[in-house]
Amino acid sequence: MMARRSQQVTYWPMSRLIYDAGGLNSGSWPVVTPEHFITPVARFFTRSHAPIPAIDPATWRLEVAGLVHRASHFSLDELVGEFPKRTLDATLVCAGLRRAEFLSLGPLPGELPWGPEPVSTGSWTGVALRDVLRAAGLGAEARYVEFTGLDRVDREGRHFGFGGSIDLDKAIGGEVLLATQLNGAPLPPMHGFPLRAIVPGWIGARSVKWLGRIALLAEPSENYFQSRAYRTQREIDPEKPRDVSSGDPLGEVPLNAIIVEPAEGTTVAAGWVTVRGWAMGSANRPLVSVEVSPNGGRDWNTARITVPGTAWTWSFWEATMSLEPDSHILTVRATDSAGVTQPAEVSETWNVKGYANNAWHRVTLVAE
Repeated sequence: MMARRSQQVTYWPMSRLIYDAGGLNSGSWPVVTPEHFITPVARFFTRSHAPIPAIDPATWRLEVAGLVHRASHFSLDELVGEFPKRTLDATLVCAGLRRAEFLSLGPLPGELPWGPEPVSTGSWTGVALRDVLRAAGLGAEARYVEFTGLDRVDREGRHFGFGGSIDLDKAIGGEVLLATQLNGAPLPPMHGFPLRAIVPGWIGARSVKWLGRIALLAEPSENYFQSRAYRTQREIDPEKPRDVSSGDPLGEVPLNAIIVEPAEGTTVAAGWVTVRGWAMGSANRPLVSVEVSPNGGRDWNTARITVPGTAWTWSFWEATMSLEPDSHILTVRATDSAGVTQPAEVSETWNVKGYANNAWHRVTLVAE
């Protein structure tokens, strides 16, 4: 574990566009009003590791291979014509959500300093992955489902499509989609046109975009982004400081709650102040409570859920509290139906690449 050191954390502005290894990445501050429960496409965050591929939908085919009885190739018309249409609301959460808070413990070289921006909720339409896999026939030894995109990533002198795998039990659960539409319209190119995986409740990296191949495997995918990245590792390898291949692969998003309003560093009028934000459970467990503290966790007030979500989406919450003229550390934590709550300190969740931060979220402001 890295030694803690004092460092001012700088949060991103309300929206930001940056480039990383050729990929366009953007995030907008969440808006927690009822009309924004489904995030407008123009505000939807993006994360990619390579340029957006140019794909001709007329010639595009989805390959289904590996440990199946009938290897198949589907055109877009065949895919949407042969299987029942399904629509599901799901919140996508980037594994790097709130990474900027880890900077108080030390630098994270090469990693995007996300704040609360990389999270969005979409209404996704497509076909169930389960239906496509059953049509191909599941091999007896199949335990994992691998997704591979048609983008071209450059890592360690190799060029390959971004990919990863999920457990077979998750894949055949019914909620995992092969999506062709976002919010009732065809997928925009930056969000995976013509087809992307949507894996509700798992980190956004497993919802592979520009999908070209699905393979059933006996072991997890060997794709770089499954075997070498998107893994939580608590100890730094001194010879390879950014290598996390010995860490645990990321899967389900952790229980989390975020303060959206007021924002970090703002000044408010002393007196009654309304605090708003979002929260989301983990492992298909519903939220039981969201609590907000005006003083860094010494006292807690129960927040009201203003827009309840589903097992696969965020919920919006609100709390009103009286703030005396002074500096305050607003703090939020959530608890789920299994009694699981969030860790209190960022140091409890620190890892080499700054993934999956779900410590109590804190916002410092001044009331005057």
